[in-house]
Amino acid sequence: MTSITNNVRTLSVRAGAFAGALALSLAFASNVHAAGAQAITAKDAWVRWLPNNLPAAGYVTLVNAGDKPVDLVDISSSDYGDAMLHQTVSNGSSQKMVMVDKLTVPAHGQVAIAPGGYHVMLEDAKHKIAPGDTVHLKLKFSDGATLDTPFTVKSPAQTK
Repeated sequence: MTSITNNVRTLSVRAGAFAGALALSLAFASNVHAAGAQAITAKDAWVRWLPNNLPAAGYVTLVNAGDKPVDLVDISSSDYGDAMLHQTVSNGSSQKMVMVDKLTVPAHGQVAIAPGGYHVMLEDAKHKIAPGDTVHLKLKFSDGATLDTPFTVKSPAQTK
């Protein structure tokens, strides 16, 4: 009888240890998933194409579902030699483009990179690009996140 009682105690201790380890593993996995969840998403991404290898402009809405603001800090593309964030600034009767180092996407908010404001200047196409194509821009953020975002290429007539 003592042997059976000892075996039951041993099994009970092992089961308790297993249950504790399982609970700890599940809690860790849950935290890893939450930490790895992408706070920033991109929607409505498109490029205004211009003929004769003229620079193109990229537009997108960035949405931040996170609790902290996040900065867009770099843009690159395998389809273009240069991808830079610019802002159109009005000075009375004239407008000019200025390069921007970063763009903040507020916590639980969004920022529109849209005609007349911020835009991604795309220069030196690495291959022929035409309306109907899809190009990819890699958006890098201050929290370490990177989005490889498909942008639909549209002609100026399609954007009105």
